[in-house]
Amino acid sequence: MSAGGVAPSGSSRHVRLDPFALPVRFRTADQASDSKERIVELDHDTLVLRRAVAGIPMKVSVPVASFLGVALRVAPPDETSDGSVAVVLEHDDPALTVPLFVADDGTDAVAEWQLWANRLGLPLLVAETDGTLREPFARMGGVRLAKTQLRRRRASPLKRRRASILMRRKPGRLPVAPCVHKDEQEIIARN
Repeated sequence: MSAGGVAPSGSSRHVRLDPFALPVRFRTADQASDSKERIVELDHDTLVLRRAVAGIPMKVSVPVASFLGVALRVAPPDETSDGSVAVVLEHDDPALTVPLFVADDGTDAVAEWQLWANRLGLPLLVAETDGTLREPFARMGGVRLAKTQLRRRRASPLKRRRASILMRRKPGRLPVAPCVHKDEQEIIARN
């Protein structure tokens, strides 16, 4: 892979794209193409794939919004490799899935995963061992759901404005049988 003709930075990284340097153009492996690689152009809102199949050059433009999300994939070690962690731009069609970050260890993988998802405006996904994708956090639309937490007054800017005794006061209660005054004269001075 090369990003603009420059080798990826870092000695331990296979693939590392900078999400803040969009648009970016790079090469990645593609087993279906004639040259076994494809050229990918990624922008904020569009992904363009260029490859040749059976001698016919192809250019596929896909909006980034049509992707499922940014997935974190872990390849376990086996007899041929030591294993790796990859951040991948996932699509329903596996031919359109694009790797964004690949490393031997997962030290930077979670940060890259969240950074790419935030930059492209796509949900975070986790790939299970069977290949299925799931969201790691509950969401409602674009908002992540979490258990509500009580407000802490210690560091709040309101701490100095309101007395803490007001937090402990009980609300007033009406008596069961309210006192009603009938046929009384009002004692107010009127001019």
